[in-house]
Amino acid sequence: MTEYLIEMKGISKSFPLVLANDKVDFFVKKGEIHALVGENGAGKSTLMSILYGLYQPDEGEILIDGIKKIISNPNKAIENRIGMVHQHFMLVPPLTVVENVILGMEPRKNYFFIDLQKAAFNIKTLSDQYGFKIDPWAKIEDISVGIQQRVEIIKVLYRGAEILILDEPTAVLTPQEVDELFKILKSLKGQGKTIIFITHKLNEVMAISDQVTIMRNGKVVGTKETSQTNTAEIATLMVGREVLLKTDKIEQLAGKSVLRLEQVSAFNQHRYPVLKSINLSVKEGQILGIAGVEGNGQAELVEVITGLRPVSSGHIYLYDLDLTGLNPRKIRELNIAHIPEDRRKRGFISEYSVAENLVLGSHYRPPFARGCLINFPEVQKYANELISDYDIRPAVKENLLKALSGGNQQKVIVARELYRKPNLLIASQPTRGLDVGSIEFVHQQILKERSKGKAILLVSAELDEILSLSDEIAVIYEGKIVEIMKNKDIDRGRLGLLMTGGGLTDQNSSK
Repeated sequence: MTEYLIEMKGISKSFPLVLANDKVDFFVKKGEIHALVGENGAGKSTLMSILYGLYQPDEGEILIDGIKKIISNPNKAIENRIGMVHQHFMLVPPLTVVENVILGMEPRKNYFFIDLQKAAFNIKTLSDQYGFKIDPWAKIEDISVGIQQRVEIIKVLYRGAEILILDEPTAVLTPQEVDELFKILKSLKGQGKTIIFITHKLNEVMAISDQVTIMRNGKVVGTKETSQTNTAEIATLMVGREVLLKTDKIEQLAGKSVLRLEQVSAFNQHRYPVLKSINLSVKEGQILGIAGVEGNGQAELVEVITGLRPVSSGHIYLYDLDLTGLNPRKIRELNIAHIPEDRRKRGFISEYSVAENLVLGSHYRPPFARGCLINFPEVQKYANELISDYDIRPAVKENLLKALSGGNQQKVIVARELYRKPNLLIASQPTRGLDVGSIEFVHQQILKERSKGKAILLVSAELDEILSLSDEIAVIYEGKIVEIMKNKDIDRGRLGLLMTGGGLTDQNSSK
């Protein structure tokens, strides 16, 4: 009997201009949670895509339970009890949970009819067994992101998976949903499942894993028992140098108000109020952080400021200029930069090249445009500068953006927005999907903008990021700003209470 359930030996995989995996050895024991970490572009997702049959290795071999396997496609992976939950969910929003789970392997009552009732019963049984609390008849478009992820896990369990690969499973989850996911993973481990957990978040590695394998530049640089290491050591192995895991910022006086919201309210698409009489001010040389559980109006707040959602009442000012009702292009031309929360929806065009995405929003203006034509030599020159300065990998400006990892896609957006030298930066989830080295870099860039006297509105689901960077913190709950406090005066317990609606005075709760 072999010591390992999974053995990947000497795995190499090349793409045009990129060696993604370079003679990688990766071993996982049965019944453990094994974290796989590394910088964006280190080769983690490629390695797991090989294990799941999405890619074929150029060389090397895979053994499951000591037996050599050729995993030529995902169906072969499923035959070998391997399931994968992708970072971007593979669900059809208008369909129900049960319809999504059984896609491709529908149970039949007879030759013509699908037995949805039987499938729903089996899904409910699995859900109850692992404490998922999933309604099989709920539509995907009506359930939270956290529940959608549970549906993805149910999908692979329904297909008999004993080995689960989770690619950045917490990237879009709230802290509460992360806690729930970890309970589920521990329950799966307790029932003998083996879990490979790809992540950038070192605190999660320490919280959930038994072993951690670290990759850098397509190679494995170490495997550690989690209990015998720490975040500093893992970060150093990932990046190849010591990484500052805490951000030190210099106290400075804020200047005059750059962005001002006065009694701003807005509706969602169903005419339900999602912002309620918001009053905010962001000053020169100040970072104002918005703290709250996701879904309490943060996204809508950013949308009204950037012109993506109409204001139902109130006014928005840039210095003394009323922005209310201006379209997104006009607002952008006023030297306002925006790092959007959903990079796939609003941050880039996946079928365009890296170079083209780096000039989006400025492509119609000099020096990138000559009349109606694009000035490609200027675009290429600009792209080379940003790729170098922001360490975008692979460093190939002609690559289509869809070929980059999620973290490198985010770096393209951050580079494009910060390089414009904006007077006001709206940063929504600026480090989502980034590794520790890239997070450190982005934080330093944001603080550099602050030191130049720029105004920054920071929206992040990472409370530690809000606390680390912000000068003042505004707590949002159910579309209202319930309290604004200076960072140095923060009581974390009270902050957490306010974020969940606790500890509000009658005055606050009736605003």
